[in-house]
Amino acid sequence: MKETEQAKIPPQPATERLTVTVPEGVYAQLRVKPDTPMQLLIKNDRIIMQPERVERLRSGRLSFLWPLAAAGVAALGAFIYWLSQGLRMIPLDGDVSVASFTIGLGLVSGTLLFAGFFIQSRNDPDNRFSKRVYWRNFPVIMIAFVVILGMLLLGGSWVLGALFPGASFDLFTALVLLLVFLSLANIFMVQMALRLNATTLSTLLTVVVISGAVIAMASNGSRRWWQYNLSFLGTQLARNAWQFNLTLVMTALVMITLVDYLFVCLAEQYPHNMRLNVLRGLLTLAAVDLACIGIFPNNAQFHVLHDRVSMWLVSIILLIILSLRWLLPGVSKEFLWASYAVGGLEFLMYMGFQFFRYPSLTAFEMQGFAIGFTWLLFLFNHMQNLIAAGTVAWPIELCPPKEE
Repeated sequence: MKETEQAKIPPQPATERLTVTVPEGVYAQLRVKPDTPMQLLIKNDRIIMQPERVERLRSGRLSFLWPLAAAGVAALGAFIYWLSQGLRMIPLDGDVSVASFTIGLGLVSGTLLFAGFFIQSRNDPDNRFSKRVYWRNFPVIMIAFVVILGMLLLGGSWVLGALFPGASFDLFTALVLLLVFLSLANIFMVQMALRLNATTLSTLLTVVVISGAVIAMASNGSRRWWQYNLSFLGTQLARNAWQFNLTLVMTALVMITLVDYLFVCLAEQYPHNMRLNVLRGLLTLAAVDLACIGIFPNNAQFHVLHDRVSMWLVSIILLIILSLRWLLPGVSKEFLWASYAVGGLEFLMYMGFQFFRYPSLTAFEMQGFAIGFTWLLFLFNHMQNLIAAGTVAWPIELCPPKEE
């Protein structure tokens, strides 16, 4: 096999045809075949090599055709149901409405499309990210995105219902609205399945935590939950406590998935590294501990256990921070000292609450969790940077064209 292959750049207006000679490894980085038509772009002071527009459109065509086709089938089924029930006007909100059919059909079609496209991407030998996601993590990822889709559909339906109270539409107008909403939901799920990577998982982790906590706080605002503690949101006294507890469990599962992926990538650069295995175990233990906080809410029967697992979580985070210098290869001094500052702040808050009851229990829980979770996100981002540092780079020399 030749050491280099040639990627021919299609002619551009007012330019010559270019021939770029590259090593074979470049094709692995670009995820294209040697005979794929390529083009070279200069954008934002960077040189970009990518398949030409026709090839990119051809490869992404199915990602739009399937969502539209699924939305059309689902909308047609809803239209037939409306006709069979003798309905002539369909309300925007209600039990039998555009909103209810959008939520129900959108969740079903979106889930099926996400599963199908993710499995296809997982089986693609050129998709390096998906191959590093274990099949056991696939249900967690899918459920997390289904929950997010459900929250988006519920929130969008609530907003439209508040903006247009009492609105109703004829059958064909309702069909068009349903088709549009279902298409948007399906396209969102397909694009998430195709663009899934470590950054997406980190964003998913943040979205699940923030959205779940905000919804739980908002639904219990009238019960003045802040006068008790943050754990009140998961107790029997709270309204819809299952949402808060499910948020903690889902966050833990997504975190375990992200930890799995990151350490699989790091293991390729640092094979058989026991220190990395210890760090992976501690981060996984922290995620399991977080799930236990949701599984054992602060009710009377679980009060002692809930308090203990909450303190264990703080202890595990502090232990990770203190041992990070020895457990994570290539950690920068800046990140290390920032981690020590976070650990010191967490320790001071803990001592202040234990001995002086300052800050209050609610403030201590919220601030401690926010600081610890933010530090975890920075840690995951730092790991991604360590992984990216191993990306293959080829030195090149740019020469002006020779004068004839």
